[in-house]
Amino acid sequence: MRVWVPRDAAARALGAEAVVAALQAEAARRGLTVEILRNGSRGMVWLEPLVEVETPRGRQAFGPMTPETVTQVFDGGPLGLGPTEDLPWMRAQTRLTFARCGVIEPLSMAQYRAHGGLEGLARALTLAEEAGGGIVEEIAASGLRGRGGAGFPTGIKWKTVRDAPGPRKYIVANADEGDSGTFADRMLIEGDPFSLIEGMVIAGLGVGARKGFVYSRSEYPDANRTMARAIAIARAEGVLGPSILGSGQAFDLELRIGAGAYVCGEETALLNSLEGRRGTVRAKPPLPALAGFMGRPTVVNNVISLATVPAILRHGAAHYAGFGIGRSRGTIPLQIAGNVRRGGLFEAGFGLTLGQIVHEIGGGTASGRAVKAVQVGGPLGAYLSPDQFDIPFGYEEYAGQDALIGHAGMTVFDDTADMAGLARFAMEFCAIESCGKCTPCRIGARRGVETIDRIARGDDGAVALLEDLCATMKAGSLCALGGFTPYPVLSALRHFPDDFAPPAREAAE
Repeated sequence: MRVWVPRDAAARALGAEAVVAALQAEAARRGLTVEILRNGSRGMVWLEPLVEVETPRGRQAFGPMTPETVTQVFDGGPLGLGPTEDLPWMRAQTRLTFARCGVIEPLSMAQYRAHGGLEGLARALTLAEEAGGGIVEEIAASGLRGRGGAGFPTGIKWKTVRDAPGPRKYIVANADEGDSGTFADRMLIEGDPFSLIEGMVIAGLGVGARKGFVYSRSEYPDANRTMARAIAIARAEGVLGPSILGSGQAFDLELRIGAGAYVCGEETALLNSLEGRRGTVRAKPPLPALAGFMGRPTVVNNVISLATVPAILRHGAAHYAGFGIGRSRGTIPLQIAGNVRRGGLFEAGFGLTLGQIVHEIGGGTASGRAVKAVQVGGPLGAYLSPDQFDIPFGYEEYAGQDALIGHAGMTVFDDTADMAGLARFAMEFCAIESCGKCTPCRIGARRGVETIDRIARGDDGAVALLEDLCATMKAGSLCALGGFTPYPVLSALRHFPDDFAPPAREAAE
Protein backbone atom coordinates (compact mmCIF):
# COMPACT_ATOMS: atom_id res chain seq x y z
CA MET A 1 0.00 0.00 0.00
CA ARG A 2 1.49 3.34 -1.11
CA VAL A 3 0.23 6.52 0.51
CA TRP A 4 1.16 10.11 -0.33
CA VAL A 5 1.15 12.84 2.32
CA PRO A 6 2.40 16.38 1.53
CA ARG A 7 5.47 17.75 3.25
CA ASP A 8 4.52 21.24 2.08
CA ALA A 9 4.71 23.90 4.81
CA ALA A 10 0.96 24.57 4.62
CA ALA A 11 0.14 20.87 5.07
CA ARG A 12 2.60 20.59 7.94
CA ALA A 13 1.10 23.64 9.60
CA LEU A 14 -2.29 21.93 9.40
CA GLY A 15 -1.07 18.70 11.02
CA ALA A 16 0.48 16.56 8.26
CA GLU A 17 3.21 15.14 10.53
CA ALA A 18 0.67 13.98 13.10
CA VAL A 19 -1.34 12.35 10.30
CA VAL A 20 1.78 10.50 9.09
CA ALA A 21 2.45 9.22 12.60
CA ALA A 22 -1.18 8.11 12.94
CA LEU A 23 -1.08 6.32 9.56
CA GLN A 24 2.06 4.43 10.60
CA ALA A 25 0.52 3.46 13.93
CA GLU A 26 -2.74 2.31 12.35
CA ALA A 27 -0.90 0.26 9.73
CA ALA A 28 1.15 -1.42 12.47
CA ARG A 29 -1.99 -2.17 14.45
CA ARG A 30 -3.52 -3.88 11.38
CA GLY A 31 -0.33 -5.70 10.50
CA LEU A 32 -0.08 -3.94 7.12
CA THR A 33 2.97 -2.68 5.28
CA VAL A 34 2.43 0.91 4.19
CA GLU A 35 4.92 2.98 2.21
CA ILE A 36 4.42 6.67 2.90
CA LEU A 37 5.79 9.01 0.27
CA ARG A 38 6.07 12.76 0.82
CA ASN A 39 5.04 15.06 -2.01
CA GLY A 40 4.34 18.75 -2.43
CA SER A 41 0.89 20.25 -2.11
CA ARG A 42 -1.68 20.02 -4.88
CA GLY A 43 -2.67 23.55 -3.90
CA MET A 44 -6.01 22.67 -2.28
CA VAL A 45 -5.07 24.16 1.05
CA TRP A 46 -8.59 23.87 2.46
CA LEU A 47 -8.25 20.07 2.09
CA GLU A 48 -4.85 19.79 3.76
CA PRO A 49 -3.55 17.50 5.02
CA LEU A 50 -4.61 15.71 1.82
CA VAL A 51 -3.80 12.00 1.85
CA GLU A 52 -3.66 10.10 -1.45
CA VAL A 53 -3.75 6.31 -1.80
CA GLU A 54 -2.44 4.61 -4.92
CA THR A 55 -4.93 2.23 -6.51
CA PRO A 56 -5.34 0.57 -9.92
CA ARG A 57 -7.80 3.40 -10.68
CA GLY A 58 -5.27 6.10 -9.86
CA ARG A 59 -4.57 8.04 -6.69
CA GLN A 60 -7.60 8.42 -4.44
CA ALA A 61 -7.87 11.55 -2.29
CA PHE A 62 -8.87 11.77 1.38
CA GLY A 63 -9.09 15.09 3.18
CA PRO A 64 -8.82 17.09 5.22
CA MET A 65 -7.34 14.38 7.42
CA THR A 66 -6.70 14.30 11.15
CA PRO A 67 -5.02 11.63 13.28
CA GLU A 68 -8.50 10.56 14.42
CA THR A 69 -9.81 9.98 10.88
CA VAL A 70 -6.92 8.01 9.31
CA THR A 71 -8.91 4.78 9.63
CA GLN A 72 -10.89 6.01 6.62
CA VAL A 73 -7.79 5.61 4.47
CA PHE A 74 -7.97 1.85 5.16
CA ASP A 75 -11.75 1.38 5.42
CA GLY A 76 -13.20 4.18 3.29
CA GLY A 77 -15.44 6.90 4.66
CA PRO A 78 -16.93 10.35 4.10
CA LEU A 79 -13.52 11.99 3.71
CA GLY A 80 -12.86 9.87 0.63
CA LEU A 81 -13.12 12.30 -2.29
CA GLY A 82 -12.48 10.03 -5.25
CA PRO A 83 -9.66 10.25 -7.81
CA THR A 84 -7.52 13.32 -7.10
CA GLU A 85 -7.29 14.33 -10.75
CA ASP A 86 -11.10 14.25 -11.05
CA LEU A 87 -11.73 16.72 -8.25
CA PRO A 88 -13.40 19.86 -9.70
CA TRP A 89 -10.56 22.10 -8.44
CA MET A 90 -7.99 20.01 -10.31
CA ARG A 91 -9.98 19.37 -13.51
CA ALA A 92 -10.66 23.08 -14.03
CA GLN A 93 -6.97 24.01 -14.09
CA THR A 94 -4.37 24.31 -16.83
CA ARG A 95 -1.28 23.10 -15.02
CA LEU A 96 1.94 23.86 -16.88
CA THR A 97 4.28 25.40 -14.30
CA PHE A 98 2.78 23.33 -11.47
CA ALA A 99 2.18 20.16 -13.50
CA ARG A 100 4.37 18.04 -11.19
CA CYS A 101 3.58 19.76 -7.88
CA GLY A 102 1.89 17.25 -5.58
CA VAL A 103 2.43 14.46 -8.11
CA ILE A 104 6.08 13.54 -7.49
CA GLU A 105 8.51 13.36 -4.62
CA PRO A 106 10.23 16.77 -4.83
CA LEU A 107 13.79 15.45 -4.53
CA SER A 108 13.49 12.44 -6.81
CA MET A 109 15.33 13.17 -10.06
CA ALA A 110 14.04 9.87 -11.46
CA GLN A 111 10.42 10.90 -10.90
CA TYR A 112 11.16 14.37 -12.25
CA ARG A 113 12.50 12.86 -15.48
CA ALA A 114 9.58 10.42 -15.70
CA HIS A 115 7.17 13.37 -15.73
CA GLY A 116 8.88 15.34 -18.49
CA GLY A 117 11.66 16.93 -16.48
CA LEU A 118 14.84 17.92 -18.37
CA GLU A 119 13.12 17.62 -21.77
CA GLY A 120 13.12 21.42 -22.02
CA LEU A 121 16.81 21.53 -21.11
CA ALA A 122 17.63 18.88 -23.70
CA ARG A 123 15.96 21.01 -26.38
CA ALA A 124 17.69 24.14 -25.08
CA LEU A 125 21.07 22.43 -25.43
CA THR A 126 20.20 21.65 -29.05
CA LEU A 127 19.16 25.26 -29.69
CA ALA A 128 22.33 26.53 -28.02
CA GLU A 129 24.41 24.57 -30.53
CA GLU A 130 22.72 26.25 -33.49
CA ALA A 131 24.24 29.35 -35.06
CA GLY A 132 22.82 32.40 -33.31
CA GLY A 133 21.13 30.33 -30.62
CA GLY A 134 17.35 30.53 -30.40
CA ILE A 135 16.53 30.06 -26.72
CA VAL A 136 15.87 33.75 -26.13
CA GLU A 137 13.75 33.99 -29.27
CA GLU A 138 11.66 31.02 -28.09
CA ILE A 139 10.98 32.69 -24.74
CA ALA A 140 10.13 35.98 -26.48
CA ALA A 141 7.71 34.23 -28.84
CA SER A 142 5.94 32.56 -25.92
CA GLY A 143 4.86 35.93 -24.52
CA LEU A 144 6.12 35.05 -21.03
CA ARG A 145 6.17 38.08 -18.74
CA GLY A 146 7.65 38.46 -15.28
CA ARG A 147 5.44 36.76 -12.72
CA GLY A 148 6.96 38.68 -9.82
CA GLY A 149 4.83 41.79 -10.21
CA ALA A 150 6.01 44.15 -12.94
CA GLY A 151 4.97 41.91 -15.84
CA PHE A 152 8.00 42.91 -17.94
CA PRO A 153 8.49 40.71 -21.06
CA THR A 154 11.00 38.02 -20.13
CA GLY A 155 12.35 37.69 -23.67
CA ILE A 156 13.32 41.36 -23.83
CA LYS A 157 15.16 41.15 -20.50
CA TRP A 158 17.05 38.04 -21.61
CA LYS A 159 17.94 39.58 -24.97
CA THR A 160 19.33 42.67 -23.23
CA VAL A 161 21.58 40.52 -21.05
CA ARG A 162 22.60 38.28 -23.94
CA ASP A 163 23.60 41.25 -26.09
CA ALA A 164 25.34 43.14 -23.27
CA PRO A 165 29.15 43.07 -23.44
CA GLY A 166 31.08 41.54 -20.58
CA PRO A 167 33.12 38.46 -19.69
CA ARG A 168 30.76 37.31 -16.93
CA LYS A 169 26.98 37.27 -16.59
CA TYR A 170 24.59 35.99 -13.93
CA ILE A 171 21.10 34.52 -13.43
CA VAL A 172 19.30 35.41 -10.19
CA ALA A 173 16.04 33.81 -9.05
CA ASN A 174 14.08 36.16 -6.83
CA ALA A 175 12.54 33.86 -4.21
CA ASP A 176 12.09 36.67 -1.67
CA GLU A 177 8.31 36.15 -1.61
CA GLY A 178 7.16 38.74 0.91
CA ASP A 179 3.69 39.71 -0.29
CA SER A 180 0.80 38.81 1.99
CA GLY A 181 -1.48 36.18 0.48
CA THR A 182 1.20 34.81 -1.85
CA PHE A 183 2.82 31.40 -1.61
CA ALA A 184 3.41 30.19 -5.19
CA ASP A 185 7.21 30.49 -4.98
CA ARG A 186 7.36 28.57 -1.71
CA MET A 187 4.96 25.90 -2.93
CA LEU A 188 6.94 25.45 -6.16
CA ILE A 189 10.29 25.16 -4.38
CA GLU A 190 8.93 22.71 -1.83
CA GLY A 191 7.03 20.65 -4.41
CA ASP A 192 9.11 20.77 -7.62
CA PRO A 193 12.50 22.46 -7.05
CA PHE A 194 14.17 20.87 -10.09
CA SER A 195 11.89 22.88 -12.39
CA LEU A 196 13.43 26.10 -11.03
CA ILE A 197 16.93 24.69 -11.44
CA GLU A 198 16.19 23.56 -14.99
CA GLY A 199 14.75 26.97 -15.86
CA MET A 200 17.82 28.75 -14.51
CA VAL A 201 20.17 26.48 -16.46
CA ILE A 202 18.19 27.20 -19.65
CA ALA A 203 18.37 30.93 -18.90
CA GLY A 204 22.13 30.65 -18.45
CA LEU A 205 22.48 28.88 -21.80
CA GLY A 206 20.34 31.52 -23.46
CA VAL A 207 22.20 34.61 -22.26
CA GLY A 208 25.71 33.23 -21.79
CA ALA A 209 25.77 33.06 -17.99
CA ARG A 210 27.59 30.31 -16.16
CA LYS A 211 26.61 31.17 -12.60
CA GLY A 212 23.30 31.63 -10.83
CA PHE A 213 21.88 32.42 -7.41
CA VAL A 214 18.59 31.60 -5.74
CA TYR A 215 17.87 34.43 -3.30
CA SER A 216 15.40 33.22 -0.67
CA ARG A 217 14.18 34.52 2.67
CA SER A 218 14.89 33.25 6.17
CA GLU A 219 11.16 32.82 6.85
CA TYR A 220 11.11 29.83 4.46
CA PRO A 221 13.15 27.17 6.33
CA ASP A 222 11.41 24.19 4.69
CA ALA A 223 11.78 25.61 1.18
CA ASN A 224 15.42 26.51 1.83
CA ARG A 225 16.29 23.01 3.02
CA THR A 226 14.57 21.50 -0.02
CA MET A 227 16.29 23.92 -2.41
CA ALA A 228 19.74 23.26 -0.94
CA ARG A 229 19.29 19.50 -1.28
CA ALA A 230 17.90 19.85 -4.82
CA ILE A 231 20.95 21.86 -5.92
CA ALA A 232 23.27 19.20 -4.50
CA ILE A 233 21.33 16.41 -6.24
CA ALA A 234 21.27 18.30 -9.54
CA ARG A 235 25.02 18.79 -9.32
CA ALA A 236 25.55 15.08 -8.62
CA GLU A 237 23.30 14.16 -11.55
CA GLY A 238 25.23 16.39 -13.96
CA VAL A 239 22.42 18.93 -14.41
CA LEU A 240 24.69 21.52 -12.80
CA GLY A 241 28.45 21.80 -12.97
CA PRO A 242 31.22 22.08 -15.55
CA SER A 243 29.42 20.01 -18.20
CA ILE A 244 25.62 20.19 -18.22
CA LEU A 245 24.33 16.72 -19.13
CA GLY A 246 27.70 16.03 -20.74
CA SER A 247 27.37 18.94 -23.17
CA GLY A 248 30.60 20.67 -22.20
CA GLN A 249 28.64 23.81 -21.23
CA ALA A 250 28.92 24.97 -17.63
CA PHE A 251 26.40 26.38 -15.18
CA ASP A 252 26.25 26.21 -11.38
CA LEU A 253 24.02 27.55 -8.62
CA GLU A 254 24.20 28.85 -5.07
CA LEU A 255 21.42 29.38 -2.55
CA ARG A 256 21.62 32.65 -0.63
CA ILE A 257 19.23 33.48 2.20
CA GLY A 258 18.32 37.05 3.11
CA ALA A 259 17.08 38.37 6.42
CA GLY A 260 13.50 38.82 5.26
CA ALA A 261 13.33 42.55 4.44
CA TYR A 262 10.29 43.21 2.25
CA VAL A 263 12.17 45.74 0.14
CA CYS A 264 14.65 43.03 -0.90
CA GLY A 265 11.96 41.70 -3.18
CA GLU A 266 12.83 44.69 -5.38
CA GLU A 267 15.54 43.55 -7.76
CA THR A 268 18.20 46.18 -7.03
CA ALA A 269 17.79 45.94 -3.24
CA LEU A 270 18.04 42.18 -3.67
CA LEU A 271 21.29 42.56 -5.60
CA ASN A 272 22.75 44.80 -2.89
CA SER A 273 21.85 42.18 -0.28
CA LEU A 274 23.29 39.42 -2.48
CA GLU A 275 26.56 41.34 -2.61
CA GLY A 276 26.66 41.59 1.19
CA ARG A 277 25.51 45.21 1.34
CA ARG A 278 22.57 46.86 3.04
CA GLY A 279 19.34 46.08 1.17
CA THR A 280 18.60 49.53 -0.25
CA VAL A 281 17.23 50.35 -3.66
CA ARG A 282 19.59 51.46 -6.43
CA ALA A 283 18.78 54.31 -8.77
CA LYS A 284 18.10 53.20 -12.35
CA PRO A 285 19.70 53.46 -14.87
CA PRO A 286 21.83 51.45 -15.10
CA LEU A 287 19.45 48.53 -15.28
CA PRO A 288 20.47 45.21 -13.69
CA ALA A 289 20.37 43.70 -17.18
CA LEU A 290 23.41 45.88 -17.96
CA ALA A 291 25.00 46.34 -14.52
CA GLY A 292 23.56 43.95 -11.98
CA PHE A 293 25.32 41.56 -9.60
CA MET A 294 28.87 42.83 -9.07
CA GLY A 295 28.30 45.31 -11.88
CA ARG A 296 27.83 42.53 -14.46
CA PRO A 297 24.86 41.95 -16.81
CA THR A 298 22.29 40.01 -14.77
CA VAL A 299 18.93 38.38 -15.38
CA VAL A 300 16.74 38.83 -12.30
CA ASN A 301 13.53 36.81 -12.65
CA ASN A 302 10.87 35.60 -10.27
CA VAL A 303 10.78 31.90 -9.32
CA ILE A 304 7.59 31.26 -11.29
CA SER A 305 8.97 32.98 -14.40
CA LEU A 306 12.05 30.75 -14.39
CA ALA A 307 10.18 27.57 -13.42
CA THR A 308 7.85 28.10 -16.40
CA VAL A 309 10.74 28.15 -18.89
CA PRO A 310 11.18 24.33 -19.03
CA ALA A 311 7.53 23.87 -20.02
CA ILE A 312 7.90 26.47 -22.79
CA LEU A 313 11.00 24.79 -24.21
CA ARG A 314 9.44 21.35 -23.85
CA HIS A 315 6.09 22.12 -25.53
CA GLY A 316 7.13 25.05 -27.73
CA ALA A 317 6.43 28.77 -27.62
CA ALA A 318 3.23 28.51 -29.67
CA HIS A 319 1.71 26.02 -27.23
CA TYR A 320 2.33 28.32 -24.27
CA ALA A 321 1.20 31.45 -26.11
CA GLY A 322 -2.04 29.66 -26.98
CA PHE A 323 -3.31 30.30 -23.46
CA GLY A 324 -4.34 33.70 -22.10
CA ILE A 325 -5.75 36.94 -23.47
CA GLY A 326 -4.33 40.02 -25.19
CA ARG A 327 -0.74 40.60 -24.14
CA SER A 328 -1.14 38.35 -21.10
CA ARG A 329 -0.09 34.98 -22.48
CA GLY A 330 0.21 31.60 -20.85
CA THR A 331 -0.95 30.60 -17.38
CA ILE A 332 -0.85 32.34 -14.03
CA PRO A 333 -0.82 30.71 -10.54
CA LEU A 334 -3.72 32.38 -8.74
CA GLN A 335 -3.18 32.39 -4.99
CA ILE A 336 -6.52 32.72 -3.22
CA ALA A 337 -6.45 33.66 0.47
CA GLY A 338 -8.21 35.68 3.14
CA ASN A 339 -11.87 35.26 4.06
CA VAL A 340 -12.60 32.55 1.50
CA ARG A 341 -14.00 29.01 1.71
CA ARG A 342 -11.55 27.33 -0.65
CA GLY A 343 -8.16 28.97 -0.40
CA GLY A 344 -5.16 27.71 -2.31
CA LEU A 345 -3.26 27.82 -5.58
CA PHE A 346 -5.13 27.50 -8.89
CA GLU A 347 -3.19 27.65 -12.18
CA ALA A 348 -5.16 28.79 -15.21
CA GLY A 349 -4.78 30.82 -18.38
CA PHE A 350 -5.22 34.57 -18.09
CA GLY A 351 -8.76 35.76 -18.72
CA LEU A 352 -10.86 34.49 -15.83
CA THR A 353 -12.90 37.21 -14.16
CA LEU A 354 -12.40 38.04 -10.50
CA GLY A 355 -16.02 37.03 -9.90
CA GLN A 356 -15.28 33.54 -11.25
CA ILE A 357 -12.14 33.29 -9.16
CA VAL A 358 -13.75 34.38 -5.90
CA HIS A 359 -17.18 32.75 -6.19
CA GLU A 360 -16.76 29.70 -8.45
CA ILE A 361 -13.20 28.68 -7.57
CA GLY A 362 -12.90 30.11 -4.07
CA GLY A 363 -16.49 29.35 -3.07
CA GLY A 364 -17.22 32.82 -1.66
CA THR A 365 -16.40 33.96 1.83
CA ALA A 366 -15.67 31.57 4.67
CA SER A 367 -17.91 33.67 6.91
CA GLY A 368 -20.88 33.32 4.55
CA ARG A 369 -21.25 37.10 4.34
CA ALA A 370 -21.14 39.18 1.18
CA VAL A 371 -17.78 39.92 -0.44
CA LYS A 372 -16.86 43.56 0.06
CA ALA A 373 -13.46 43.79 -1.60
CA VAL A 374 -10.59 41.73 -2.97
CA GLN A 375 -7.03 42.98 -2.83
CA VAL A 376 -5.09 41.69 -5.83
CA GLY A 377 -1.30 41.84 -5.98
CA GLY A 378 -0.24 41.73 -2.33
CA PRO A 379 -0.15 44.53 0.26
CA LEU A 380 0.53 47.13 -2.46
CA GLY A 381 -2.28 45.97 -4.73
CA ALA A 382 -5.53 47.81 -5.29
CA TYR A 383 -8.81 46.86 -3.63
CA LEU A 384 -11.38 45.85 -6.21
CA SER A 385 -15.07 46.12 -5.43
CA PRO A 386 -17.79 43.70 -6.63
CA ASP A 387 -18.78 46.04 -9.46
CA GLN A 388 -15.32 45.37 -10.95
CA PHE A 389 -15.59 41.59 -10.73
CA ASP A 390 -16.29 41.16 -14.46
CA ILE A 391 -12.84 42.48 -15.51
CA PRO A 392 -10.76 39.76 -17.21
CA PHE A 393 -7.61 38.84 -15.30
CA GLY A 394 -4.82 40.36 -17.40
CA TYR A 395 -2.03 42.92 -17.04
CA GLU A 396 -3.43 45.65 -19.30
CA GLU A 397 -7.01 45.00 -18.21
CA TYR A 398 -6.10 45.58 -14.57
CA ALA A 399 -3.84 48.52 -15.34
CA GLY A 400 -6.86 50.16 -16.97
CA GLN A 401 -8.60 49.99 -13.59
CA ASP A 402 -5.61 51.45 -11.69
CA ALA A 403 -4.96 47.97 -10.34
CA LEU A 404 -2.10 45.46 -10.46
CA ILE A 405 -1.76 41.75 -11.18
CA GLY A 406 1.46 41.63 -9.18
CA HIS A 407 2.35 38.13 -8.03
CA ALA A 408 -1.31 37.11 -8.53
CA GLY A 409 -2.01 36.82 -4.83
CA MET A 410 -5.50 37.86 -3.80
CA THR A 411 -7.01 38.42 -0.38
CA VAL A 412 -10.79 38.33 0.06
CA PHE A 413 -12.65 40.54 2.56
CA ASP A 414 -16.30 40.35 3.58
CA ASP A 415 -18.64 43.25 4.33
CA THR A 416 -17.31 43.73 7.87
CA ALA A 417 -13.93 44.97 6.59
CA ASP A 418 -12.86 48.49 7.57
CA MET A 419 -11.42 49.88 4.34
CA ALA A 420 -10.12 53.07 5.91
CA GLY A 421 -8.21 50.97 8.40
CA LEU A 422 -6.81 48.85 5.56
CA ALA A 423 -5.75 51.97 3.65
CA ARG A 424 -4.01 53.25 6.76
CA PHE A 425 -2.26 49.89 7.13
CA ALA A 426 -0.86 50.20 3.58
CA MET A 427 0.80 53.51 4.44
CA GLU A 428 2.01 52.20 7.79
CA PHE A 429 3.41 49.07 6.11
CA CYS A 430 5.30 51.21 3.62
CA ALA A 431 6.71 53.41 6.38
CA ILE A 432 7.97 50.38 8.33
CA GLU A 433 9.40 48.51 5.33
CA SER A 434 10.94 51.48 3.52
CA CYS A 435 14.69 51.21 2.99
CA GLY A 436 14.88 54.98 3.56
CA LYS A 437 16.70 55.73 0.29
CA CYS A 438 14.12 58.13 -1.18
CA THR A 439 12.07 60.88 0.44
CA PRO A 440 8.66 60.18 -1.18
CA CYS A 441 8.62 56.69 0.34
CA ARG A 442 10.43 57.35 3.63
CA ILE A 443 8.56 60.52 4.59
CA GLY A 444 5.50 60.29 2.35
CA ALA A 445 4.26 57.07 3.94
CA ARG A 446 4.45 58.58 7.43
CA ARG A 447 2.59 61.66 6.30
CA GLY A 448 0.07 59.33 4.62
CA VAL A 449 -0.78 57.68 7.95
CA GLU A 450 -1.30 61.08 9.53
CA THR A 451 -3.43 62.32 6.63
CA ILE A 452 -5.73 59.27 6.69
CA ASP A 453 -6.18 59.87 10.43
CA ARG A 454 -7.20 63.46 9.63
CA ILE A 455 -9.78 62.24 7.11
CA ALA A 456 -11.17 59.79 9.66
CA ARG A 457 -11.60 62.69 12.11
CA GLY A 458 -13.72 64.55 9.56
CA ASP A 459 -11.16 66.82 7.89
CA ASP A 460 -12.59 66.93 4.35
CA GLY A 461 -9.69 69.04 3.11
CA ALA A 462 -7.32 66.21 3.88
CA VAL A 463 -8.75 64.08 1.02
CA ALA A 464 -7.19 66.32 -1.64
CA LEU A 465 -3.96 66.34 0.35
CA LEU A 466 -3.91 62.54 0.43
CA GLU A 467 -4.50 62.34 -3.33
CA ASP A 468 -1.68 64.81 -3.96
CA LEU A 469 0.63 62.90 -1.64
CA CYS A 470 -0.14 59.64 -3.46
CA ALA A 471 0.61 61.27 -6.82
CA THR A 472 4.01 62.37 -5.48
CA MET A 473 4.78 58.90 -4.15
CA LYS A 474 3.80 57.29 -7.46
CA ALA A 475 5.95 59.62 -9.55
CA GLY A 476 8.87 60.21 -7.24
CA SER A 477 9.65 56.94 -5.46
CA LEU A 478 12.73 55.02 -6.53
CA CYS A 479 10.99 51.64 -6.49
CA ALA A 480 7.59 49.97 -6.37
CA LEU A 481 7.35 50.02 -2.57
CA GLY A 482 6.64 53.74 -2.48
CA GLY A 483 5.35 53.85 -6.04
CA PHE A 484 2.65 51.21 -5.54
CA THR A 485 1.52 52.03 -1.99
CA PRO A 486 -0.98 54.58 -3.38
CA TYR A 487 -2.87 51.78 -5.18
CA PRO A 488 -4.55 50.28 -2.08
CA VAL A 489 -4.98 53.72 -0.52
CA LEU A 490 -6.64 55.41 -3.47
CA SER A 491 -8.74 52.39 -4.42
CA ALA A 492 -10.12 52.15 -0.87
CA LEU A 493 -10.85 55.88 -0.86
CA ARG A 494 -12.46 55.76 -4.33
CA HIS A 495 -14.65 52.67 -3.94
CA PHE A 496 -15.48 52.82 -0.22
CA PRO A 497 -15.72 56.53 0.72
CA ASP A 498 -18.29 55.85 3.42
CA ASP A 499 -15.71 53.88 5.40
CA PHE A 500 -13.66 57.05 5.80
CA ALA A 501 -16.54 59.08 7.29
CA PRO A 502 -16.33 59.70 11.07
CA PRO A 503 -19.62 57.85 11.87
CA ALA A 504 -18.34 54.76 10.06
CA ARG A 505 -15.05 54.96 11.89
CA GLU A 506 -16.78 55.31 15.24
CA ALA A 507 -19.05 52.33 14.51
CA ALA A 508 -16.04 50.24 13.46
CA GLU A 509 -14.20 51.15 16.65
